[in-house]
Amino acid sequence: MGAFNNFYSGRRVGITGHTGFKGAWLALWLRQLGAQVHGFSLPPPTDPNLHQLTHTSCLASHTPGDIRNLPALSDWIQRTQPEILFHLAAQPLVRASYLDPIDTLTSCVLGTAQVLEAVRIHKPDARLVIVTTDKVYENHAWEHGYRESDPLGGHDPYSASKAAADLITQAWRRSFFPQGRVATVRAGNVIGGGDYASERIVPDIVRSRLLGSPLALRSPQSTRAWLHVLDCLAGYLAVGVRLDGSPAFPGSFNFGPGPEGNRSVADLVEAFSRHWPGPWTRVPSDPTLHEAPLLNLSIDRACALIGWRPVWNFSRSVHETATWYQARHQSQSSDMLEHSVAQIERYTRDASHSGVAWIHPTVP
Repeated sequence: MGAFNNFYSGRRVGITGHTGFKGAWLALWLRQLGAQVHGFSLPPPTDPNLHQLTHTSCLASHTPGDIRNLPALSDWIQRTQPEILFHLAAQPLVRASYLDPIDTLTSCVLGTAQVLEAVRIHKPDARLVIVTTDKVYENHAWEHGYRESDPLGGHDPYSASKAAADLITQAWRRSFFPQGRVATVRAGNVIGGGDYASERIVPDIVRSRLLGSPLALRSPQSTRAWLHVLDCLAGYLAVGVRLDGSPAFPGSFNFGPGPEGNRSVADLVEAFSRHWPGPWTRVPSDPTLHEAPLLNLSIDRACALIGWRPVWNFSRSVHETATWYQARHQSQSSDMLEHSVAQIERYTRDASHSGVAWIHPTVP
């Protein structure tokens, strides 16, 4: 029996935002699981990007489109009839939300509402996993991890828009999907190969190494919940399996590291530098831009109810991330598809050896 009890093999799976960092990894993994993957997305947000570096052969179909265009989105749902839909499309950056808050709000809030509505009208029996963020919580810089039942909030436009998207999803779940086939997933700071976004720490490290210049850090002592992208996506996929129509199944799940993965930005940079050395320097923070000093997540619900827990610890997550970029930029690998698939296979083997429940054939 394969991973996730072969649940995804042969199934029609939709992904909005499949050209983004997490979306491209998810599409690739679903292909490895035997799914028929249908993508709906704007063009890749960066150049280079994982979507192009791993080719598009993992997709049964690719539809260019904006989730704010309801007719186009509805047409895609009608044509592809996804049995499971992972909604990742959104403006994903905090600092970008300060520059264009309206674009962020329409992307995250209106876009999510339209995905929910298109599924309600055209494929109401689909399982729907809505990706939000750990930043949906009203952050008081508590030492303990935020639980799914804690109040939502958001200091900046990005965080507020994702909290609103989460609330909208819960409203649609209660109003239109009483069978419990909809859930939101909230992940910590995800790292992994193939991320080239601006104003994000790992891509900034890589760019500084390639330029041979010191990395500029605004808030090196800020603590974040660092999680490898494959650990994160394993949680998303596990939720998709369990959205079987039980109204008692919870509507939201956190995914983050164990306590040892809650590290400062400086810790992450130093760990990465052990694989790809380079200097860093502290620069003044922009006083007009809010940055929370601490944000941790409780993952008790995911561990207890869907048998998920992180497989790769902090050091291994950084190692796998660094080696991906080194293969791409130092070894000049011509086939990042092969390298990425090999990383998924390593992760799956490690998950099997660790005994996590989502990979075990006795899990329902």
